[in-house]
Amino acid sequence: MDESERTILDATYRALCEHGYAELTMQRIADESDLSKATIHYHYDSKERLFDRFLDYLYERYTGRLDDLSGETARDRLDALLTMQLADEAADPGIDFQTAMLEVRAQAPYDEAIQETLSTFDEALVSRLRETIADGVEAGEFDEHVDPDLAADLLTTAIKGAHTRRVAVRHPLDRSYEAARTYVETYLVREDASEVTA
Repeated sequence: MDESERTILDATYRALCEHGYAELTMQRIADESDLSKATIHYHYDSKERLFDRFLDYLYERYTGRLDDLSGETARDRLDALLTMQLADEAADPGIDFQTAMLEVRAQAPYDEAIQETLSTFDEALVSRLRETIADGVEAGEFDEHVDPDLAADLLTTAIKGAHTRRVAVRHPLDRSYEAARTYVETYLVREDASEVTA
């Protein structure tokens, strides 16, 4: 990615937070950078193409953060993932961005390109959760009766719902984080897990 493209994508982020998706225009993106509207049009011939690239850029950053997660055990890795999603202040993009992205998600049923890109975000999270939970079952940290597919789907729904509740009714993410951790400790972790990992 060259410097001009990064400048445009960073300006798109700021304009999206400031104005929301419906009011996002090439001019407003230009206003958030030191580039002209004509320069932005040189790189992207429409707002839709620019926004598609912006979502790809977010996806690259998101999966990079998923790849950086670590932990000695599957239980540690699962907690790190829940922390990243619901409790990491440094990774939190803020309520303005979350509000704008809720507006973007509302467009998905009517815009195939947006729907496809958001589906890749969803699958990245489901996949990582499924893999981590399956590792935990195999290692004896999680109950052998846990279905990794169902547990991953439930946690993904809880995470996505937590962000929607935060925007819509200002429900605090830390409460959702505690609820997710309680689910893991109550329904996934084996009663004798401490003996297994000792």
